[in-house]
Amino acid sequence: MQFAAIQRIVGILMLLSSLTMLPPVLVSLLYDDNSWSVFVEGSLTLIVLGALCWYPVRNSRHELRIRDGFIVVVACWLVLGLCSAVPFYLSNVVDMSLTDSVFESISGLTTTGATVLTAIDTLPEGFLYYRQQLQWLGGMGIIVLAVAILPMLRIGGMQLYRAETPGPMKDSKLTPRIAETAKALWYLYLALTVVCALAYWMAGMSGLDAVGHAFSTVAIGGFSTHDASIGYFDSPVIESICMVFMVLSGMNFALHFVAWRRATINPYLNDPELKAYIMILAAGILLCTAALFMSQTYDGLLESLRYGMFQVVSIATTTGFGTDSFYLWPSFLPLMLLLLSCIGACAGSTGGGMKVVRIQLLFKQGMREITRLVHPNSVVPVKLGQRSAPEKVIQAVWGFFSLYVFCFMIMSLLLTAFGLDLVTAVSAVLSCLNNLGPALGEAGPHYANLPDPAKWVLSLAMIMGRLELFTILVLLSPVFWRN
Repeated sequence: MQFAAIQRIVGILMLLSSLTMLPPVLVSLLYDDNSWSVFVEGSLTLIVLGALCWYPVRNSRHELRIRDGFIVVVACWLVLGLCSAVPFYLSNVVDMSLTDSVFESISGLTTTGATVLTAIDTLPEGFLYYRQQLQWLGGMGIIVLAVAILPMLRIGGMQLYRAETPGPMKDSKLTPRIAETAKALWYLYLALTVVCALAYWMAGMSGLDAVGHAFSTVAIGGFSTHDASIGYFDSPVIESICMVFMVLSGMNFALHFVAWRRATINPYLNDPELKAYIMILAAGILLCTAALFMSQTYDGLLESLRYGMFQVVSIATTTGFGTDSFYLWPSFLPLMLLLLSCIGACAGSTGGGMKVVRIQLLFKQGMREITRLVHPNSVVPVKLGQRSAPEKVIQAVWGFFSLYVFCFMIMSLLLTAFGLDLVTAVSAVLSCLNNLGPALGEAGPHYANLPDPAKWVLSLAMIMGRLELFTILVLLSPVFWRN
């Protein structure tokens, strides 16, 4: 294990992350909200800690192995989650405890969107921007950004990329070199953010609102600069723009890259996961609209369609924006929406959940087992489109699903042991494990009233969901630490 090289990388990333405190300083000075000093203190804190971590091992140049990559990814998310909490903790404006500061920070970096803040509209502009920026940086993955930089420092990056990238098939690269892949993803990510921000601004948002909501929309985050989220604007045009970019960001970014590079829409038309993704969204919208209309929750079919469509897209892509309090909706709708978040977005997107392709493989594998019961000697391949899925991928998907259920059960039991009711405990764990944000019960409006031990468990759930379980759980395995 190359512990010196690992320490060096973590130190470098901490030093680089200190730069992320500078844009909020500029925003604070621009709006004259007197919050800039907190971000300067946070930046200096990261510089000092990063230098103390990096300097003793600055000359370590060992190449990383797969096991080292897992440790680097987990260490960076934990360390940066704690460091990004410094402005929240130091500020006298938001008055947050250490637990709440870490929870808010990790929620932002993992693009979960769960919040403990209850008066967001009154926050200084510097803090509003900082929350949104956390989600944007976490959207494509801090490690993928670092992969584009680390090769210049003679540090191998493929191990980091494999441990960070969401989805069951992680060996494919868009370009021959991993650094080029990371850069290509970030250029695409940045372009989508800019277009989204311009669309919001043209639809009537202020500059800060447009940029902030573009950050959280493309990152599939869900943080907003207002307590009422997207519902604050009460604009069908803004809601439509938001839905378009949520759907786009929930797609595999590899499809966007290939379609742009080849100047053709064929990658979209031929992708079986994308077809399933669109069908799931369409079915959810149909069911939700019908239920809202029949229960007369809103006036007329168009109003039901407007609110139902937005909430289905928001929850199914694990964004977490809201135009209304869906947790108060009648009948089966809150539970259905929460279950949609378990499916989540496509692999290779900025969304959370188990990913559509995994659900496809689980379903097809289940159907194959039924066929084998009737025809024991038959050979039935599991296909995605025209290609057969390798058996090792199917086994990995089943392994992921079993660990997902196991972690969900353990964490739900822990939250009930901390005094939460069953609805709150189950929905909060599902929401954080899927990087969704909104939950039901006591956690419906916000997470501020949950006990501190529950917030620490949910913070872990957010990181596990963002790194897709295996990356963290493998570190707990004795096999990992054997030579």
